[in-house]
Amino acid sequence: LCFEGAARRYGKVEGKVLERLEYELSVIENCGYVDYFLIVWDFINYAKSNQIMVGPGRGSAAGSIVSYTLKITDIDPIKYNLLFERFLNPERVSMPDIDIDFCFERRQEVIDYVSRKYGKEKVVQIVTFGTLAAKGVIRDVGRVMDLPYNYVDSLAKMIPQELNITIDKALQMNPELRGLYESDPKVKELIDMSKRLEGLPRHTSMHAAGVVICSRPAEELVPLSRGADGSITTQFTMTTIEELGLLKMDFLGLRTLTVIRDAVALVKKSKGVSINIDQIDYDDKKVFASLSTGKTDGVFQLESGGMKNFMKELKPENLEDVIAGISLYRPGPMDFIPKYIKGKNSEGSIVYSCPQLKPILAPTYGCIVYQEQVMQIVRDLGGYTLGRSDLVRRAMSKKKQAVMEKERANFIYGNEEEGVPGCVAKGISEQVASGIYDDMMDFAKYAFNKSHAACYAVVAYQTAYLKYYYPVEFMAALMTSVIDNPGKVAEYIMVCRLSLIHISEPTRP
Repeated sequence: LCFEGAARRYGKVEGKVLERLEYELSVIENCGYVDYFLIVWDFINYAKSNQIMVGPGRGSAAGSIVSYTLKITDIDPIKYNLLFERFLNPERVSMPDIDIDFCFERRQEVIDYVSRKYGKEKVVQIVTFGTLAAKGVIRDVGRVMDLPYNYVDSLAKMIPQELNITIDKALQMNPELRGLYESDPKVKELIDMSKRLEGLPRHTSMHAAGVVICSRPAEELVPLSRGADGSITTQFTMTTIEELGLLKMDFLGLRTLTVIRDAVALVKKSKGVSINIDQIDYDDKKVFASLSTGKTDGVFQLESGGMKNFMKELKPENLEDVIAGISLYRPGPMDFIPKYIKGKNSEGSIVYSCPQLKPILAPTYGCIVYQEQVMQIVRDLGGYTLGRSDLVRRAMSKKKQAVMEKERANFIYGNEEEGVPGCVAKGISEQVASGIYDDMMDFAKYAFNKSHAACYAVVAYQTAYLKYYYPVEFMAALMTSVIDNPGKVAEYIMVCRLSLIHISEPTRP
């Protein structure tokens, strides 16, 4: 299957392609993951054969040429310099994780297919535990304490709207809540009780994406329960399932794929034009120019206010720029945005501390943006194997100080016993090597997985392409997808009016 796919993707299977394909296949075979890839290939093949939209990929699986030739992913890892070892590391065998995005409306059809193929009793969805979060726990405890609803509700609303907020953090952030806590014994009792229960499991629900495929009936391997809709789920959560060695797959529903599908269908209906979204021109300067205007409402990953301003500054000229944009626009890497934009606008300002860095950092104008670049620097300058370089990247991103210090000496001076030549042996001075290692340590905790960003950049480009060439059909598909969210519909109606797209009033019976 891989060699047939490679011939379709590349024409002749030779040189770099052949070498990479044979290497990956040998690793997959030695690790015992052949069945895993065939199962994923099978259900993706089913989806594509039945016109169910499948995303171009997600996560580090896009770094694998095997995934690309099997049509599991749609991004050429050689063209975009994506690394297989970021996905599957022969020096640290862990389960590969291929997450797949499907059309939001038809995702269930793929799960039903897997159930039919492998047996209903062998395919089950995974349980997830809803926990008592800050606002919810205050409301629940208030109900048990028989306090008036409005009174408890007003306290819960004092908890700031913030991701992973805790009651302790809320008390620090909101002086009004802290004042009530210190002066009103009833509030103190309610909050103290809530703090003791905060974070405990509250209820079970079904994991949004996780599906387990077992080799024999699931009841023989894990305890099962029934979901609210009557479907069977495991009683163990995702992490326990993986520790037991069971095969967990993520079947994700992505609304944007449904928007793309509907827009393509509307273009066919209204203009008689058939679009194969995987075969569009990914180098269309007009589409990149449209992103540079910052009018990116409805464009996947690029429609927040901050992202619109960033696109105006960045002025992307190719897919590499969009990949970098998605990776940089996050807390931490944002600090590097001025340096990236300066390098993009004036390549003469880029300084490489040694010539070996240039081929690795040239696509990102001298900045370390991706985890894959950290791995390549460790490999090309320090002489590590790619497998071992992933272990260094992991230690840096998890801030394992002892491991990082040990590896610093290996990177600079080498380690004969472990077969690492080191930078000094390659003619790089100790001072330069130490500076590079410091830069990597600074950035590795923020660095993004390029494979994942590349997948998202492709979906972003597809939506931008449809919006530029077929704005009416795209906006119609977009508004249909958010019909349950009046705020979003109003926002997109305004976008249409500003784009001079006429929206007719609904006809009344």
